[in-house]
This record gives sequence, C-alpha cells and structure tokens, in this order.
Amino acid sequence: MKINRNKAFLFLWRSLVVVLVNIMILAMLLSGSARALSKYGSTGSEVTQIQQRLQELGYSPGNADGIFGTRTKNAVISFQRDYGLVDDGIVGQKTLEALGLTGGGGSGGGYNGFSETDLQLLASIISAEARGEPYQGQVAIGAVIMNRMAHPSFPNTLSGVIYQEGAFSCLYDGGINAAVADSAYQAAREAINGSDPTGGAVYYYNPAKTTNKWIWSRQVVAVIGAHRFAI
Repeated sequence: MKINRNKAFLFLWRSLVVVLVNIMILAMLLSGSARALSKYGSTGSEVTQIQQRLQELGYSPGNADGIFGTRTKNAVISFQRDYGLVDDGIVGQKTLEALGLTGGGGSGGGYNGFSETDLQLLASIISAEARGEPYQGQVAIGAVIMNRMAHPSFPNTLSGVIYQEGAFSCLYDGGINAAVADSAYQAAREAINGSDPTGGAVYYYNPAKTTNKWIWSRQVVAVIGAHRFAI
C-alpha cells in the first residue's frame, strides 16, 4: 500500500512539473510575440520616443519624460485623427508605423530597406518641392519618386531618380538647401512604406507655373493642392 502511495505521489509530482514547464514556455512565447502597447499609464523609453516624435510633428504631448499621461494621450488622439487612424489614444503597431517609429527589415537600413541617408534625401526633396502644400501633397511628391524607381523609364535607385538631370528644379534654384520641414520626414516615411495618394503618378506639375508644353499632354490622375499628378 505504501509503495502504491509513493508511486502515486511521484506521478503527481512529475505531472505538476510538466504543467509548470509548459506554462513557463507558453509565457515566454507570448511575451516574445505579443508587443506591449503604449497607452495611458505606460512608462519607459518607447513612451519618450513617442513624445519626442509627436513634438517634432507639432503636437503637444507635454515633456518627453517617458510618462504616458493625459497630455500625451490627447496628443496621440489628435495625431490619430489627422492620420485617419482609430483615435483611441493607444499607440499600437499602426500608430507607431504612422509615427515612423518602427524600422523595416531590409538590409539597407531601418526604413523598409532604405537608409537614414535615403530618408534625409527624400525628405529634403519633398520639403523643397512641396513647400506650402498640404500634407497629402507632400506624401504625393514622395510617392512620385518611389513610383519612378519602379518605372522602366527612370533610374531604379532613389538617388538616381532624384539626381536625374533636370528632374527636380529645387536642385538648381537652391531650394534643396532650405531647412527641411518636420512634416516632410513623416511624408517620406509614408511614401517609403507604400502610401500613394496619386494612384501611380510618375509626373507632377503646377499648372500656374510650368512652361513645359509636353507635361500638359500627360494624363492627369490626381489633383492635390497646387499640383497635378500624371502618368
């Protein structure tokens, strides 16, 4: 009888160990795959980055102190509304991506395969070419550049498209040397991540300023701000 009790106890002990090990493994898997959301009450370095980015974009999250309080939540909600996101005040994956705080996995850098230098260059062109344009118009300029890279009639690199002879007037009139608007960085990130409000345009022009007769022959696919976008 005593032997049977010992066997039963040993069996129960082994079963308990197996259950505990499985629980630990499951917890590790969940912690590795489920990303914590930054929301009201959260603290830490990610909150600081969110606050700094919101400040750069002209929102008012309060001090970049790493504490997700009421002002930060309200700033996040305002940002989400402006960018067409669910305005719940919670910084999940989509909001992080819109803020430009998630890097891509490409080998060329942290922006969907593009480097920090590429982002700076694209933002500079957007800022110079779309100065005074609405935010969507800034994204559209970046999208045209990205579309050209994929088009057989243009170079297949970012720098190749931008420095193609005669492509962008700001390279010749000094506009490229002006300070880069904060919104241009965000617009560049959106364009790199595939946002294209033009629907595939590879040309754009301001009808009030252009003297190029050929560009008027192109099919217009979108009108954003003062620019017409064409294919």
